[in-house]
Amino acid sequence: MTELGPAVWPPAPIRTERLVLRESEARDRAAFVELFASPEVNAYLGGPRARDELERALPETPEKRPGLFVIELDGAMIGTIELNHRDAEPRGQVDPEARKAELGYLFLPEAWGRGYAAEACAAALDWFAEALPGEPVVLYTQTANGRSMRLAAKLGFTEVKLFEKWGAEQWMGVRSSATPSG
Repeated sequence: MTELGPAVWPPAPIRTERLVLRESEARDRAAFVELFASPEVNAYLGGPRARDELERALPETPEKRPGLFVIELDGAMIGTIELNHRDAEPRGQVDPEARKAELGYLFLPEAWGRGYAAEACAAALDWFAEALPGEPVVLYTQTANGRSMRLAAKLGFTEVKLFEKWGAEQWMGVRSSATPSG
């Protein structure tokens, strides 16, 4: 992954009605371990990582990098959103010559079903559209991941193509950064 071009990073924390999107901090480490070790969170992402391996591998202060937002609810991390360019070996870009930002997100299972993902992703996409006007965003998910497919539609992503990878049907959608979120 590379930087976000001319976008200023980190932005001031982004506040929504219920959430704060911010850079990662040392206090988020335990939640990162939970995210990466959760079988539910990683069901469509190749499976969970071993908790003991994560405890050894994750630094005391989780990595801060352009495009990675921690999603905070009432002072505690409930997930992450990442908006970054992927230049090397794109998974199915519309136009291989064009750089596109990719949206990725992970939320702890206890945060599912409450609209937090839609609220946080919409806020991140709005920030991105302002920071890099006119730049499209892509999203990949397995078609079997009904929650992710519904979120993609709600956020204004439209199907570009379906393809087979990692033993499952994958969906690729694109969203113009001019598309209003919500």
